[in-house]
Amino acid sequence: MRISVIGCGYLGAVHAAAMAELGHDVVGIDVDPLKVDSLAQGIAPFFEPELPELLARGLDAGNLTFSSSMAEARGATVHFIAVGTPQRADGSSNLSYVDAAVDQLLTVLAAGDVVVGKSTVPVGTVAALAPRIEAAGATLIWNPEFLREGHAVRDTLAPDRLVYGIGAGDNRSADVLDDVYAALLEAGVPRMVTDPATAELVKVAANAFLATKISFINAMADIADAVGADVGQLADAIGQDPRIGRRFLNAGLGFGGGCLPKDIRGFIARADELGVGASFGFLREVDAINLRRRERLVEVTRAALGGDLVGRRIAILGLAFKPGSDDVRDSPALDVATRLRAEGAHVVATDPQAIETSRRLVPELEYRSNVAATVTGADAVLVLTEWPEFVELDPAVLGRIVGRHLGEQIVIDGRNCLDPALWRDGGWRYYALGRISDPAPAGMNVAQLA
Repeated sequence: MRISVIGCGYLGAVHAAAMAELGHDVVGIDVDPLKVDSLAQGIAPFFEPELPELLARGLDAGNLTFSSSMAEARGATVHFIAVGTPQRADGSSNLSYVDAAVDQLLTVLAAGDVVVGKSTVPVGTVAALAPRIEAAGATLIWNPEFLREGHAVRDTLAPDRLVYGIGAGDNRSADVLDDVYAALLEAGVPRMVTDPATAELVKVAANAFLATKISFINAMADIADAVGADVGQLADAIGQDPRIGRRFLNAGLGFGGGCLPKDIRGFIARADELGVGASFGFLREVDAINLRRRERLVEVTRAALGGDLVGRRIAILGLAFKPGSDDVRDSPALDVATRLRAEGAHVVATDPQAIETSRRLVPELEYRSNVAATVTGADAVLVLTEWPEFVELDPAVLGRIVGRHLGEQIVIDGRNCLDPALWRDGGWRYYALGRISDPAPAGMNVAQLA
């Protein structure tokens, strides 16, 4: 099939390359000529595992092209809208890019074309846009994405479900989308057909639930700190209940990135607009709990260093909001690094992929390209993104690089991803959120730990 993908950011670039991988003839359209030139050379403008290889195969096969001209979308019968919906100051979703994409798409649409929304939008967007699309003789449906950064290629080519939001009686659009995803359906991917409003809700509802689960276990970490419990063991125990499950019950620094924070705030704003905001007050606290984790980690670091951060050299391992990505949007790790510097600490940071994206956002931090240069002489080492290369560090070897006496080496595990016993045996004082630390930081009930 001839397919266009409007918007070649994170979602659009991956989707375009994946559709070419499925055998379709795909053109990706974006208003940024530099991004288009980069993609046309097979260079992804962001880090995502497997995407460069996917781009190369599509470009070499000749069924994947990129352009900054909407005219190149003419002749396609399926048009995916994959532009961003950034957050406004009030938390609501900015739909200006979606509106602009539709405006431009209307200049090339032909009768019978199917426009497929992929962008995460507030419920009611399809109802507002559909009349304009239908006036051109085309049809608008919504097909939400469920990509995880670091796993986006696999999540596109082997998703856990496909959701079609289609108007009543529109069987043809479902058939067209079935043709697009024929290989996935043949592989057994579940397919659900809903009304457009339900499809719009699916993505934000899923992210709201996941965010709630993360903030719940982080609230439990505060209780664990107060009474001397271990939040990791707590998560393991309640995670055995099949109604709860263990995934997304990892306490630590909390969530960030371009999806969960934006989506829950947009969900709250839309609920307020619809007059049902009272039912979503809990999401405000989910967001607040998440943000408090960052200040809590600064408090733990301050306490571990004797109550004063001025002039202390702090090594930050990890800047991206999660491993497998160079994304630092709303990154807890980068936020903590910035807060520590604001309190007078000398912050030196590294990350396997996110140094340049961090530097563009926070140029005043000191960045190093490797772990050894980052930790040398550090008063404390903070692991803030659970990259495998950080989780698998040898504490004894790292201690020699840091160059401090045994018992003076401090590691702060912001993701509860390290083995406390291993690090203690290596001569380190170990601190974490929701785990017994050495000694207990401020806020923990030391009497109960004795």
